[in-house]
Amino acid sequence: MSFMTKPAQPEQQPEQQHENQLLLREGRKIVEALGQTLAPLVEVLLHDLTTPEQSVVAIANNLSGRQIGDAATEMGLARITDPDFPDVVANYPNRFPDGRPVKSTSIGLKNSAGECVAAICLNMDVSLLGAVTAGLGQLMQTGAAAPVAETLAPHANGEARDTIRAALERFAAARNTTPIGMTLAQRREAVRELAESGHLNLRHALAEVARTLGVARPTVYSYLPSEHRP
Repeated sequence: MSFMTKPAQPEQQPEQQHENQLLLREGRKIVEALGQTLAPLVEVLLHDLTTPEQSVVAIANNLSGRQIGDAATEMGLARITDPDFPDVVANYPNRFPDGRPVKSTSIGLKNSAGECVAAICLNMDVSLLGAVTAGLGQLMQTGAAAPVAETLAPHANGEARDTIRAALERFAAARNTTPIGMTLAQRREAVRELAESGHLNLRHALAEVARTLGVARPTVYSYLPSEHRP
């Protein structure tokens, strides 16, 4: 992650100018932190809109080729001239000078007088992501249907397989995880819910729970509340 910054200007008077410099100082911290977090695909810039002809004062992950001291863009000029311009313009399409597609976000920073004195801009290079997405789409494609329907799971527990797996996947998804990724407490809660709903009465239910959670069948048995154990 590369980070360039223009030296902070000396504190100025009157008080409003001093406040503006404080905003820019804090903006530099945000640019550096976002640059480190979002490297290498997101360029982050800080504009000093009080000097639009030399507005760029900090750059992290320089993807556009701009330099410290470059002028404000059309978005920055609009912020200066239009007091009703939106504070945040998120996820709008853009392009780098070499033509690469970009997803941009612009955030205006106002002082206590309501003047937009700075802007933080994020520019994500989506060209690589587009290629990866296209590759994944091709990888996931399937051809014509097979002559007969096929499943790779044992046939004996078909009812339990579909019902138990679906129930555990719903439970895990509601907690932003997967069945295998659940914590011990979540697994115990999931098995308790299966028992209370009657799912564990299905043939081969415990075996399918074990398969879905990636554990041994005796382990699943240990998750059962005492009142549901035979």
